[in-house]
Amino acid sequence: MLAGIYAIVDRSLTQQPVALVEAILAAGVRVVQYRAKDGVEHDVLRALHQRTRACGAVLIVNDDFDAALEADGWHAGQEDLADRDLRNVRSRLGSRLFGVSCGLPEEARAAQAAGADYVGVGPFAATSTKPDAGAAIGAAGVRAVVAATSLPVVAIGGIDATNLGDVAQTGAAMAAVVSALARAADPRATAAELVQRWNALVP
Repeated sequence: MLAGIYAIVDRSLTQQPVALVEAILAAGVRVVQYRAKDGVEHDVLRALHQRTRACGAVLIVNDDFDAALEADGWHAGQEDLADRDLRNVRSRLGSRLFGVSCGLPEEARAAQAAGADYVGVGPFAATSTKPDAGAAIGAAGVRAVVAATSLPVVAIGGIDATNLGDVAQTGAAMAAVVSALARAADPRATAAELVQRWNALVP
């Protein structure tokens, strides 16, 4: 399940998150993250989860731990973990997925020890959707994290059709795409192209 295109639906980039998710799912994406920095709208979350469940996809919630308990997983940044008992986090999540953002090999190793199911690594390239993401670490930075953990790695940050091949060569299991989908004239066609390209690059 944790493979392929990892679509991030950022509430700040779309007025129609449900329609965007429907298009992405129709294109074959099976891992979706809902990111709402200004607060998760629970009616939207429920609608998204209904759509992902219907086609065997997973819905992961960014940052908001309580909202994640209504979905299939939680994705946390390093700052989200600072004041938490990670054993309690893992226990409360149960069988739900636990993803952690990492920029360094040691952070990935710590995430694995804490019971994470996958790690997000980046930014792969320059990105405008997360101003606090820091400098791009490129393919070499992603490879270093891939080598440091046995967990599936999702590369994130500035990824689109033009650099998907470079991402695939890092050994990452997934490529996260945000603005390339949200700003696409035809999100379904864009997502389908990304899925097809990734599947050809990573058999």
